[in-house]
Amino acid sequence: MLTFGYKASAEQFSPSDLLRFGAAAEKAGFDSVFISDHFQPWRHTGGHAPFSMAFLGALGASTSRIKMGTSVLTPTFRYHPSVVAQAFATLGSMFPERIILGIGTGESLNEVPATCVEWPDGKERFARLRESVRLMRQLWREERVSFEGDYYRTENATIYDRPEKMVPIYVAGAGPMISRYAGRFADGFICTSGKAPSLYLDTLLPKVEEGMAMEKRNPGALDKMIEMKVSFDESLEQALEDTRFWAALALSPEEKMSVENPQAMEELADRLPIERVASRWIVSNDPDVHVERIRPYVEMGFRHLVFHAPGFDQERFLTLYARDVLPRLRREFC
Repeated sequence: MLTFGYKASAEQFSPSDLLRFGAAAEKAGFDSVFISDHFQPWRHTGGHAPFSMAFLGALGASTSRIKMGTSVLTPTFRYHPSVVAQAFATLGSMFPERIILGIGTGESLNEVPATCVEWPDGKERFARLRESVRLMRQLWREERVSFEGDYYRTENATIYDRPEKMVPIYVAGAGPMISRYAGRFADGFICTSGKAPSLYLDTLLPKVEEGMAMEKRNPGALDKMIEMKVSFDESLEQALEDTRFWAALALSPEEKMSVENPQAMEELADRLPIERVASRWIVSNDPDVHVERIRPYVEMGFRHLVFHAPGFDQERFLTLYARDVLPRLRREFC
């Protein structure tokens, strides 16, 4: 059984537009809506960066069925983990069993400008994430929490409005250690499409399975979610052109690692040829091509497909994809 989600592009659209698109996704038959949590977008011109937690509250009040979450939020620099725990406990209380907290180790683009923190190496960022998860879950379980970690502390902290069930935590992983951690302790694993197949087959998914085996978890205990980068339109030329806004996704980790300014990121991205820009996306006006290009990810074991479309006419995408592609995916895989 597959779950179909919609990625609300926070870096591209205003909060009111995103709210309209999220409601349209539910109406079109999508099962979930995920929004990234950026303080700054990937590009300055035409960029947006709404506050994800406020958006989720508004989206929950505007819908009745879809699951909603962040993909992804960093609970370690701009936010103290106890604040994130309080926010998602409140959301979980208002919208029971509909809220998901998706987290990652962060990008300097989002964390440094807002805090002036000296951006640490990956080892420290991962350690902070692990500690934040322990603290958040303890706050959701216990009434009075005095916590003393390497990075975060609380004293007799209480979250008073909590859902009956703990909010699921999904962990985004692009490397072996965090993927194994997700397999051990997360409720879901998040990654993105468009990378070398060997990354998924030889590194990410084996490490997830290794982590699950370490904790003797059942196979169904972890939701394997992937953001599918898809550009679909009746016009192939339009589908290709739509990818331009998201050129930064085609930059290598080395090219963008220390870039903390959206204008600088934009300048780097705009130098890329359209062929490289589009390389991260499934670009076609043929629904059967989309199904065949998605097939390898389903066969790898991903069951929660969250579709990220790059174009500006998102309601058109939702209508076309729900009409032409989702039914084919259901017939083929469900």
